[in-house]
Amino acid sequence: MPAIQASMDNAVMTTNNLPRSTPEAQGVSSSAILAFIESVNRDIKYLHSFMLLRHGQVIAEGWWSPYQRDAQHMLFSLSKSFTSTAIGFAVQEGLLSINDAVLSFFPDDAPAEPSENLQAMKIRHILSMSGGQDVDTTERTVTQPDGNWARGFLSAPVPYAPGTHFVYNSAATYMASAILQKVTGQTLLDYLTPRLFAPLGIEGAWWESDPRGINVGGWGLNITTNDIAKFGQFYLQKGVWQGKRLLAEAWVNEATAFQVDNASSTNAANGSDWEQGYGYQFWRCQHNAYRGDGAFGQYCIVMPDQDAVIAITSGVDDMQAVLNKIWEHLLPAMQSAPLAEDPAAHSALQATMQALAIAPVVGPKTSTIAGELNGKIYRMESNPAHITSLHFDVRADAIALAFSHANGEYVLPLGLGKWIEGELNLFASSGRWNLRQLPCAGSAAWTSESTLSAIVMLTKAPFAPQLTCTFNGDAVQLDLAFDRFLGPAPELHMRGACN
Repeated sequence: MPAIQASMDNAVMTTNNLPRSTPEAQGVSSSAILAFIESVNRDIKYLHSFMLLRHGQVIAEGWWSPYQRDAQHMLFSLSKSFTSTAIGFAVQEGLLSINDAVLSFFPDDAPAEPSENLQAMKIRHILSMSGGQDVDTTERTVTQPDGNWARGFLSAPVPYAPGTHFVYNSAATYMASAILQKVTGQTLLDYLTPRLFAPLGIEGAWWESDPRGINVGGWGLNITTNDIAKFGQFYLQKGVWQGKRLLAEAWVNEATAFQVDNASSTNAANGSDWEQGYGYQFWRCQHNAYRGDGAFGQYCIVMPDQDAVIAITSGVDDMQAVLNKIWEHLLPAMQSAPLAEDPAAHSALQATMQALAIAPVVGPKTSTIAGELNGKIYRMESNPAHITSLHFDVRADAIALAFSHANGEYVLPLGLGKWIEGELNLFASSGRWNLRQLPCAGSAAWTSESTLSAIVMLTKAPFAPQLTCTFNGDAVQLDLAFDRFLGPAPELHMRGACN
């Protein structure tokens, strides 16, 4: 039996585990994948995970330590594609039509005199980000004092005729979630679990909710990279999983097709994968591909012409740069027939994938004052994090920062020359993000005799807070800043002194 046919037969799985194969057996050279990984490691910081599927088979996968295979990751706006999928199931079950008016679901939350454009807004328009708004209304929506996000969304001006103007608007996706909950009596997560998550073997998914218990839809879903890959393969297979149709092929085709023009000019072929058109919560890509994506580089890329899926989580500032690497290295490497096995190249690729890691903080493991810190308790001045005291446990290979907080005490371990797992618990829930009790991995070094510098990787998120402790006699200053954030990045500057 030809290798490619055998691989396709094996892709009809009897379990929910994705089958594995060598790259060459699926028509991709190991050396090309290795070149992609080396290029990413050289030019982009930081990818957290990568999975490449060809003909339904996983041919390369890796996680950059301290990120781990089994850990869930914040998807941000990649969540939108799952919300769209839920609407597809509801359409399939006759619960709603994408031509239903949005206002019809919220009679008690509508403005007293809704505009003609608001009255004309349909579900298809909020799915395609063409609801008629001229700005993203998310901040307006989520800051309603009474927690009624739907009313906040509907109160925003709608200056354009729906369907004529693209504006990326996460609040529009929230409205799709709210509509789904209206017609089903279930949250997005509860509705999708028996229809999508359970059949695909996606377990433990969770989704953030608004103050009224509605899953936020436009962001907030947390699943693993393997789950993202399954979702992409489900779409590549046009809504079929393990030989069983779950979602209508017509919906898959419609949701991933060009529904609205999102180019900034008449020239859409300008190398930007954000100007190739937009579907129902899916972006069109160059090379006839499409994707769901989320802030800081969370990707589910489906390449129908190549019969391939790519799942990536990351913490990057330039999302186009990651796609450019895919088009440069992986796209041309996908051949129509199996290649001769290349054990040396495959072995090199495997070794590289198994050794992927984000480097810990580089620098001396000790300083002249390090040994003096044990036993000292620094009483902190009033600060936004409500930290009342700070003390250190200094060892040869690690330093633990112990914080006394209004709600108790917690410890943040920092490895010296390595990562140590722990938990960051400096922030309360605020606005759209919950930064309490997030698992992390910390690393530190002495960047001067009196300065301890640390990076804390939030291992379920793309954020990497940077901590700096500066000592001056019996005084300490603790500074914390984020390298990236949505909206103004929180910074904390705290001072304390020993009694």
